[in-house]
Amino acid sequence: MKLEETVWALNSEPFVDTKDFVVYKDKYPVTEGHLLFVPKVEDWEHLAKCYKAAYQWGFDWVQKGYCDAYNIGQNVGREAGQSIMYAHVHLIPRRKADMADPTGGVRHAIPGRGNYKANEDKERQEKLWAEEQARQQRFDF
Repeated sequence: MKLEETVWALNSEPFVDTKDFVVYKDKYPVTEGHLLFVPKVEDWEHLAKCYKAAYQWGFDWVQKGYCDAYNIGQNVGREAGQSIMYAHVHLIPRRKADMADPTGGVRHAIPGRGNYKANEDKERQEKLWAEEQARQQRFDF
């Protein structure tokens, strides 16, 4: 697939157009300001430039107070959630309280697996509960 054949090129206005990549506003933004960095040529060199630009934009946004943090990511393949089969990099601005507990960050791609601290706490609680149940059974007549 060529960039000119993508849904972005056919249906969206570029937010920014450079010699190496195009930036589009995500049609289904996770947060306000969610952007897509799309290489003009689908190769390592152009994709690396997308990552570098996304990182620079995110860093600048935090410095300027537009957001508190940011995620940069890419879905590669259908099983990873890619729906448009042309390389692109997501820049997702994050703000305090945009979710109850952001611990785990991109790990939230798999439901229930994101907050590794909560999972550790749950395992610890289940172990304590099992130990307590075993103690109580010793005294049941």
